[in-house]
Amino acid sequence: MSPAAAEPADGSLLLDDQLCFALYAASRAVTARYRPLLDELGLTYPQYLVMLVLWEQDSISVRELGAALQLESSTLSPLLKRLEANGLLRRERRLDDERSVAIRLTDTGALMRERAAAVPLAIGNAMGLTPDQDALAKQLLRLITANVAAG
Repeated sequence: MSPAAAEPADGSLLLDDQLCFALYAASRAVTARYRPLLDELGLTYPQYLVMLVLWEQDSISVRELGAALQLESSTLSPLLKRLEANGLLRRERRLDDERSVAIRLTDTGALMRERAAAVPLAIGNAMGLTPDQDALAKQLLRLITANVAAG
């Protein structure tokens, strides 16, 4: 560990000194704030994440979707089945590679994007961060993710 790397003061075991607990508590609070907004859309938070990727890039392979969301296919498959059953997407074998499954939005799934547009604004307002704080928080969380995944 480099001297500049952060660690709890003197190896402290105090809960409030643990970065992992601050991340955990923040994640739970943010996810709870999403719940009523996503209930109106009929989505769970993981389903919402899938839809975000598809609104950005329709027609994506299951493998690419899993990589974007950092999820294994065993976790992703039930999400996709539920979204497909709800008429928001369809899974199709790719013509160029039948081993690969393409995920595409249905018209209903594409139209849901308009209804979901208010969600990021509501969550941003709830977080109460300035644009600079928002950018810094994302930068630090991405750095933590990369460092922990690499180690």
